[in-house]
Amino acid sequence: MNKSEFIRSIAEKGGFTIKDAEVAYGAFVETVQETLKKGESIALVGFGTFGVKKRAARTGVNPLTKQKIQIKASSAPSFKFGKSFKDSI
Repeated sequence: MNKSEFIRSIAEKGGFTIKDAEVAYGAFVETVQETLKKGESIALVGFGTFGVKKRAARTGVNPLTKQKIQIKASSAPSFKFGKSFKDSI
């Protein structure tokens, strides 16, 4: 399922127009991005938790030259499905 199919499904199941479903989808994505940028998490009971994982600085190896390189610390978005969601699959 791609984005447009997902939006169409939300519109059909929720009784919305496709435009309204697109607006809701956009608002959801924007809210998740803004919240994660603040370093906070979002817990949706029965679905899962959006969060940010911190990655420490580390030493890596360039596979072409075999030289050691320093990789900077970074943050990455993460998602963990809730137990009830996993059990439903």
